[in-house]
Amino acid sequence: MRFIVYGAGAVGGVLGAYLHLSGQQVVLIARGAHLAAIRDHGLTLEDATGSRTMAVPAVAGPGEIEWQDGDVVLLGVKGQDTEAALRELAACAPAATPVVCLQNGVDNERQALRAFEHVYGVCVMSPTTHLTPGVVRADCHPVPGLLDIGRFPSGADSAAEAIAAAFRKAGYESVPRPDIMRWKYGKLLRNVGNAVDAVCGRAAGVREIVGRIRAEAAAVLDAAGIAYTPEDEDDARRADILKAAVADSRGGGSSWQSLARGTGHIEADFLSGEIVLLARLHKLAAPYNENARRWANHFAREGRAPASLTPVDWLATLFE
Repeated sequence: MRFIVYGAGAVGGVLGAYLHLSGQQVVLIARGAHLAAIRDHGLTLEDATGSRTMAVPAVAGPGEIEWQDGDVVLLGVKGQDTEAALRELAACAPAATPVVCLQNGVDNERQALRAFEHVYGVCVMSPTTHLTPGVVRADCHPVPGLLDIGRFPSGADSAAEAIAAAFRKAGYESVPRPDIMRWKYGKLLRNVGNAVDAVCGRAAGVREIVGRIRAEAAAVLDAAGIAYTPEDEDDARRADILKAAVADSRGGGSSWQSLARGTGHIEADFLSGEIVLLARLHKLAAPYNENARRWANHFAREGRAPASLTPVDWLATLFE
């Protein structure tokens, strides 16, 4: 197999680095200053063992790749970039190419299935950081993450087994799961708090807001009849496997990092926004998730610094 990592940021960049270090073929698709840094100096991986810079092939888009049998796409872009990425892939990658969604949210796999026959979801539990062009960091050691995989919408086939084996060879924990979307909806319940983490940081009162956002999201999933892994099952999977290399090594999660890098966009529409969509489809209200979505998008559009809104101000706009 050769892995085409479309989106070599935090999760994709770290995974691409470990796959490369384990002797597996990797091509990174990156953009802007990050791509330029990788091409000029190599991809730098930081983890608990130190810093390593490696020469990994990197391109600006899938049209620069000579596609071959055995290629597997690891889709690592944020949810708001999935449509454009799939459009580029569909223009040049064979339709039989497996597409593996390494993303938060639950809509990416559905989009991919329109263009590609073999689509796989991955429940990603891998704390990583990407704030500097050309540099990514694994925040857990010795296991950098959990990457359980399954075919979308359900099932586990030989390709899922082979990809899971490749992930394990790279140092990750990975098992095929026929009910992978149940795990991804469970992960979504954790991720709906990302938007508040991004705009309010870890100020007093944030934990209570996040708890209400998650409870509201769970109620919406229950009303919609959507199965998800409960928190205790999710915690049991993580168990003692994910160990922080440095306490509080990240300033924040993936949404916080988007604001810190000033990307101008954020994936809130595909996290809390997914709950809002489901709520509207089932004639329910989801004010906490809607407020989270709106504030995150406002911060991204305005280029506001992460963690600069107080929880009091966040709550003041709850029912506007």
